[in-house]
Amino acid sequence: MMKLVEEYAGIGDLESRGESIPRVGYRIARYQGFIEQSGLPVPGVHRIEGTLDTAANLEPLIGQSLTLRMEDGRALAITIADTSGRVLAEGHGPSRCLCC
Repeated sequence: MMKLVEEYAGIGDLESRGESIPRVGYRIARYQGFIEQSGLPVPGVHRIEGTLDTAANLEPLIGQSLTLRMEDGRALAITIADTSGRVLAEGHGPSRCLCC
C-alpha cells in the first residue's frame, strides 16, 4: 500500500548530463510504501509523481535519469514521462538496490 507522505512545489533547476535547464516550475508528490497489516513503512519503497512547467523542449529528455534541484536545496532523481512534463520515479531509495 502506498501513502502520500510529502508534496513539493516551487521553482528549481533541472540537470541532465552536466547541463542545466534553469527556472523549472515543479509540483511533485512522494508516496511511501507501507505494510498494510502493521502500518510500518517499507524502507526505500517509494513512488514520485508530478509535473514540470518550463518553456524548454522536454522531448529530448523523456526517459532519461535527471536531477531536479529544488528551491530548498534538495535534489530529487526523476524521469520525465512525456512532452507535457509529467514526472515519474519509483524505486528503492536514492541509490537503487541490485535486485531490480
